Amino acid sequence: MDNRTKGSWGEERAARYLRLRGWRILERNYRCRFGEIDLIARRGGTLAFVEVKLRKNDRFAEAREFVGRQKQERILRTAQLYLLQHQTDLQPRFDVIEIYAPDGEHGRVRVNHIENAFM
Repeated sequence: MDNRTKGSWGEERAARYLRLRGWRILERNYRCRFGEIDLIARRGGTLAFVEVKLRKNDRFAEAREFVGRQKQERILRTAQLYLLQHQTDLQPRFDVIEIYAPDGEHGRVRVNHIENAFM
């Protein structure tokens, strides 16, 4: 499986995880000149901008550690443009969903949802 396919698979797993917990997925792979946001979802009064990180395991580092300051700033700028284009009263926040799949798509998968991961 190539990286693009792996990324799409991880994003689909994250979207399924959110839907099962009552979230509605508004956008997938929202892109603009500033960057990309993997998932944009809403539940209740919250609008979550979600970065999905797929890893085999966390032996070297946790997946969230790969969302560094520079990546966070790109996501923030992208979210600001999204909010300018989509007026809302929802409270925005920035989440990271870690997907750990040691055996790829055919094995056991662990999902960790970090709410308010950065600002």
